[in-house]
Amino acid sequence: MGRFTNPRDLYFGEGARHEVKNLTGKRAIIVSGGSSMRRGGFLGDVENDLKSAGFEVAHIEGVESDPSVETVMKGAAQMSEFQPDWIIAIGGGSPIDAAKAMWIKYEYPETTFEDMCKVFGLPELRTKAHFCAISSTSGTATEVTAFSIITDYQKGVKYPIADFQITPDVAIVDPELTYGMPVKLVAHTGMDALTHAIEAYVSTAASMFTDADALHAIREIVEWLPQSYKGDKEARQHMHEAQCIAGIAFSSGLLGIVHSMAHKTGAAFSGGHIIHGCANAMYLGKVIQFNARDARAKTRYAYIAKEILHLEGETEDELVAALVQKIRDINDSLDVPQGIKNYGEGGTKSDTSIIDEKEFFEKAPEVACLAIEDACTLSNPRKPTQEEMEQLLKCVYYDLPVEF
Repeated sequence: MGRFTNPRDLYFGEGARHEVKNLTGKRAIIVSGGSSMRRGGFLGDVENDLKSAGFEVAHIEGVESDPSVETVMKGAAQMSEFQPDWIIAIGGGSPIDAAKAMWIKYEYPETTFEDMCKVFGLPELRTKAHFCAISSTSGTATEVTAFSIITDYQKGVKYPIADFQITPDVAIVDPELTYGMPVKLVAHTGMDALTHAIEAYVSTAASMFTDADALHAIREIVEWLPQSYKGDKEARQHMHEAQCIAGIAFSSGLLGIVHSMAHKTGAAFSGGHIIHGCANAMYLGKVIQFNARDARAKTRYAYIAKEILHLEGETEDELVAALVQKIRDINDSLDVPQGIKNYGEGGTKSDTSIIDEKEFFEKAPEVACLAIEDACTLSNPRKPTQEEMEQLLKCVYYDLPVEF
């Protein structure tokens, strides 16, 4: 039996953020990241609209990129003190993901982080609060998904929390929040969205319901991401909605080992973080080559290439190769590195990587093991062995073709 779960309400278009004025309740707590939402006036808009609706409003600000377990626990304690009946998360994936995890701890104070990470094992939420997510970046789609990514910095590992219970009640997709996005953020979040759509389409949990969203998202993202990178507002709006559609696809259709590797390499190395969306961009083509040894996956990749992107190729092998090359071309157009050996600070191309080669390969066996155990691996078309995962990591470091 399959399942397809979305937020109860999804509002989109310019000005959609003002829909919070139609929420009903007594106390709302707003969770946000850095200062961009406040500088842009969006945080003030949401606070004023909530107050006009009769809410008492509190804030949890400053959620860091790749939010930590400590941030989650601290925020949950603030929620317990304030007792909100609505949690409003505004910003990129980090504050929304953090707010989802805070929500779990707020509703069930005895829950440990380890309990949260049991895949689809959460108790019933909404005993204390409902959840509204307002996205400001065009990639994670966490405003519509059943997932949250939290980092344990003590272990250097990102953990996915996966449960339909944390699917927001209300999602707001307002493109005005994206018009000021830095181009690097546009590139990385855009490639994250493309990865969501492609992985959802070949996932073993895919269905007719998720396929429709995944395929349309792929078409839209490939067409509009390069123009969004150049700052075009129409393209920003297309991308903001397309990434949301990709999120709807993968929330129910699940993901694969591009995300498994991105989760486990992101915070593993002393030289710095491998930004999630950039990791996906570097790993996606390699995983397509690996997964294409599975007949069903190969046919689906070929369908994307021929019917959705209209790439050239007579055979399925040729079409898969064309799809991989198309992803490389998009990476080049966005100034994204093709392999970790060229991964510079902030996900820029560089002749010298911030990820030390020796450290990478010393940690590769442990990272490979953790990636195999990641929740996203369960729905990947091929189940890699330890040796294969280590070989994949070698390919993504040196930007080598995958031939096994």
